[in-house]
Amino acid sequence: MNLESFLLMRSEIGLLAILILLIIFEIFSNKKQKAAVIPFALILLAINTALGFLPLASGELFGGMFRTNPLLFFFKTTLSLGVLILLLQSADWLKEKVVDENKASEFFMLIISSLLGTYFMISAGDFLMFYLGLELATLPVAALVAYDTYKRVSAEGAVKYILSSALASGAALFGISLLYATTGTIYFDAMAEILTSSNLTILAFVFFFSGLAFKISLAPFHFWTADVYEGAPINVASYLSVISKGAAVLILMILLFTVFKPLIEVWHKIIYIVIIATMFIGNLFAIRQQNLKRFLAYSSIAQAGFILLGLMSVDNLGTATIVYFVAVYIFSNLGAFGVVQAISSFSDKENIDDYEGLYRTNPKLSLLMMLALFSLAGIPPLAGFFGKFFLYTAAASQGFYILVFIAVVNATISLYYYLLVVRAMFLRQSDTAIPYFKSPFYMRLGLILAAIGILVAGVYSPIYDYIFSISNTFLN
Repeated sequence: MNLESFLLMRSEIGLLAILILLIIFEIFSNKKQKAAVIPFALILLAINTALGFLPLASGELFGGMFRTNPLLFFFKTTLSLGVLILLLQSADWLKEKVVDENKASEFFMLIISSLLGTYFMISAGDFLMFYLGLELATLPVAALVAYDTYKRVSAEGAVKYILSSALASGAALFGISLLYATTGTIYFDAMAEILTSSNLTILAFVFFFSGLAFKISLAPFHFWTADVYEGAPINVASYLSVISKGAAVLILMILLFTVFKPLIEVWHKIIYIVIIATMFIGNLFAIRQQNLKRFLAYSSIAQAGFILLGLMSVDNLGTATIVYFVAVYIFSNLGAFGVVQAISSFSDKENIDDYEGLYRTNPKLSLLMMLALFSLAGIPPLAGFFGKFFLYTAAASQGFYILVFIAVVNATISLYYYLLVVRAMFLRQSDTAIPYFKSPFYMRLGLILAAIGILVAGVYSPIYDYIFSISNTFLN
């Protein structure tokens, strides 16, 4: 293996180097220096993210176990940027509540370890690498969910997450074992050439899809989502909603479009039903929520249903549409969760009613929240509108007009409950409104980057054109 081949793992090597440096910092720093880990880790991750914008060639390593190409590399960079924004929004919470407990370094290590797992999962060329990446991405998050150790609800959420995750991983692993039994290989390319639509392979696909559907919070595998989001710290809920879900969606798309393409008649029917159930369950339950973390949890379930629309078009359009929408979703959700994080850090208030009169006291936060929610709802000219439009186009191009109509109905329902938050902020008045406060520097920077992402991805169309061009290279 020469240096050029080794650098195909540039993103993974960068994250591994950050982990090693954080461990060294933790070992040699004294108690007074612990707070310095926050800017240290942010600078390291910012450098690694910036390097992700440099071009990288396609290639394979370890006999095809690891592979990369411009599309996968672009998606990894997008995830890195999302984690950087999330950590910027978390910096002041870490400084105020975590550094004194001597757990700040561990927080960064767990987040970056999970991100490293998503990288390996995305670049997997066989099911062994995929499963190792899946577990590396999942296990650190269980510890992160329980990071508010003084809150019973946090520990409860962590237990629910780890038990549900173990069941989902077991189901996925059983499906993989059945696939190996029918094909005699675990490599994606080799399996795609051998796989046939037999009863055993269909059963294997059902088990595997069930395990991966847990990660994406697809109905009926969504039951853990709201409780875990509510119990977890807000930034961890944001990570689950954005980074973890985005990586799982991409690997599902890759596997359906390549390995499971011979079973397209089967999984099209399954996805069709799952899309409808996920959108309706997410939207209807979101209407009933008062706690904003639970509200955004059900919103993320509904958004997962919209994302799956792109899977109905097994071509470049479907690939580009899913990658573009997930990128848009990352910025939009980070904007919403960032505002919730800022307000919760200041006032410990997390209910929709607490936001009444917020525009009069904190207009900038209110405008950003409205921007993020309107993007999630698909209001033009924000990025979410173009993302959903392309998803509708992908499904309609294959003749799924009824499904597109159902999606439009659900988009209307989602607009209603997003407007409930906007109404509370802009139209309601309260004698106990959250008073004016100025967010710390790191939080402001994170919120600004999320807002820029929402606006730029919406009005700067070459982003979608670029994704479409590299997806064309990826599939062909």
